[in-house]
Amino acid sequence: MGYWLFKSEPSSFSLEDLMARGAPEPWSGVRNFQARNFMRAMRPGDLGFFYHSSCVEPAIVGEVEVTRAFYPDHTARDPDDHHYDPRAIANPELWSMVDVAFRERYPVPVTLARLKGCPALAGMRLLARGNRLSVLPVTEDEWQIIQGLARAS
Repeated sequence: MGYWLFKSEPSSFSLEDLMARGAPEPWSGVRNFQARNFMRAMRPGDLGFFYHSSCVEPAIVGEVEVTRAFYPDHTARDPDDHHYDPRAIANPELWSMVDVAFRERYPVPVTLARLKGCPALAGMRLLARGNRLSVLPVTEDEWQIIQGLARAS
């Protein structure tokens, strides 16, 4: 099983938006090759943290489950979509997406400050200087530590 972190600005798409859908939702619009490659490594049943970024208090707010392995991201070929990439017209498999489903909302978010304050998470990719990827791998140890922080809140 793999563990991941999915970042989204809550003003664009929040965990509450995913909860309201009541069904798996495509994680589309990723336009970074490294993040795309991470999604191509995902398998159904993998788990992920849902992270609210670019907000007053960035935090892991809950969990999702990957329900569908990667497939072509149709938003890249839609000129009316803000994730449009004209290169995808000639290469429909240039960009990928996966489907994720709501799993759990944490009663108290695990804030970025709290993550940074945990010495055992010092090597976590999310905490690396300059890291702006919207999809990141999480180690099993990091997964366990963060779940512990979420449940200790």
